[in-house]
Amino acid sequence: MNYKHLHYFWAAAKAGGIVKAGAQLHVTPQTLSAQIKLLEEALGCRLLQRTGRHVELTSEGHTALAYAEQIFTLGAELETAVGRQRDAQRLLTFRVGIADAVPKPIAYRLLEPALALEEQVRLICHEGPFRDLLGQLSVQRLDLVIATEPMGRQTGVKAFNHALGATGMLFFAHPSLLRTIGTDFPACLEGAPMLMPGAASAMRQRLDVWLAERRLRPRQIGEFDDAALLKAFGSKGRGVFMSPAVLEEETCAQYGVQAFGRADELVEEFFAISVERRITHPCVAAISRAARGRFLQAA
Repeated sequence: MNYKHLHYFWAAAKAGGIVKAGAQLHVTPQTLSAQIKLLEEALGCRLLQRTGRHVELTSEGHTALAYAEQIFTLGAELETAVGRQRDAQRLLTFRVGIADAVPKPIAYRLLEPALALEEQVRLICHEGPFRDLLGQLSVQRLDLVIATEPMGRQTGVKAFNHALGATGMLFFAHPSLLRTIGTDFPACLEGAPMLMPGAASAMRQRLDVWLAERRLRPRQIGEFDDAALLKAFGSKGRGVFMSPAVLEEETCAQYGVQAFGRADELVEEFFAISVERRITHPCVAAISRAARGRFLQAA
């Protein structure tokens, strides 16, 4: 069966006449009638019958039209499906897990080079606990995990750590609080209200040791797993807090606070973890290059 003939029949049936269908298809009525007649001969039955200037479907024509509708609907779906696959092939999908301890501005800074590639990148970000993200990485649901600590051997996940950079920590406070505690750092921390990182974070453990070594006992106002929430409290003068030195400008501008002390001994490190020992994914390679060339200098 010639599908071009079937399309002419379908057009005539939908238009309700040979002349109208011919105008829509930009063919003469004579040509359209001849093509439909060839279809009828191939099927061995009449599909259309004239009623004045219009045509009506025969019983066989109704059956043929129903099949034609299905055929052309499937054809349109085929074109759409193939087009989507073609578009997907042109897109470079990059699935990243961001450990919840990674500050969002740093996550953006680290990921931004992936979006600067010549290839069109579709970035899919997931945030969650570090161990959960490693599990997703192990079954290749993620291409990369960004974290503030390297993956340990005890996890049982076959993946590799790639150091991205490190930054010292700054202490911040609202100007109204600084007028109360002074700026004689680090002595001013003694008895000062302080907003602490969550007890489970690696930075909290380092901070506890750092304070103990200097025999400093700040007044702990609260603990926060969410760094943004911690800084929101800090912006109201509720306590001093730490943030990566590389984010000094953003922190001061966003939260209306001032930096009053730096602790280079307190280092926040950032790692990219992938299943590749030798990086081949274009997005991961771009992130690694940019981190070495720019992020470390900014820290």
